[in-house]
Amino acid sequence: MDSEGAVSEPTPFEGLGGEAPVRALVDHFYDLMDLEPDYAELRATHGSTLDDARDKLFWFLCGWLGGPDHYQERFGHPRLRARHLPFAIGVKERDQWVACMDQAMGECATPEALRQRLRESFFKTADWMRNKGL
Repeated sequence: MDSEGAVSEPTPFEGLGGEAPVRALVDHFYDLMDLEPDYAELRATHGSTLDDARDKLFWFLCGWLGGPDHYQERFGHPRLRARHLPFAIGVKERDQWVACMDQAMGECATPEALRQRLRESFFKTADWMRNKGL
């Protein structure tokens, strides 16, 4: 309940089940990126190891989904677009990121309504991150 007595909708963080399921989702996302040929261009934008990216996405998503602000506690404001400018992000990379995350959500049994809501939000954010034409 909120301060006015109304029942509040759970945050996406709560809908996913908290930190452990968010961590599992992030790990599965990066496992897919590393293994699936359909995500080769996306994988190529990352370094030789995905360990740092795994931690940063986990910390970021916890706060972005309505949970603890681990990322901001460590690094300050996310400044997503500025932090991603060194990486060439076009339509292909955007689409691969969203598809990889959608596949991870499906395989991690994210409830369908939440999966759809997050897919739309992820697409909008990924599209905003584009910094090259194609």
